[in-house]
Amino acid sequence: MKLSLVLTLLVAASFASYAQTAAPRMTSIDPPNGKIGDVVTVTGENLTKDMVAKVYLTDGGDGKGDIQVTVTQQTATSIKFKIPAKATGRMAVMILTTTKPAQLIEQPVKITVDDGQTLQR
Repeated sequence: MKLSLVLTLLVAASFASYAQTAAPRMTSIDPPNGKIGDVVTVTGENLTKDMVAKVYLTDGGDGKGDIQVTVTQQTATSIKFKIPAKATGRMAVMILTTTKPAQLIEQPVKITVDDGQTLQR
């Protein structure tokens, strides 16, 4: 009886610990506007490589407009990346987590990309 109680408590503690694993979260982007090729910095928490596998810009549609970015630097509190060639307009940052199963999570930070096609008046 005591052994089963101890095992039950250990399993419950394991699930509680797993459930409280901090998720990656982005809180701001600098600059909020940019051009293709510019490097931008997203800040937040839990952004290390063991938490965030890939970073994308998304138009929020059906996934066909999602563009993977090239990460140039990654720490626990920031990710720097280059704005890719196909990016245009207002786009949200989205991450692919390293969790099992991996999850795509759209972050609450957005960037406006000037693709150079806008006519000057």
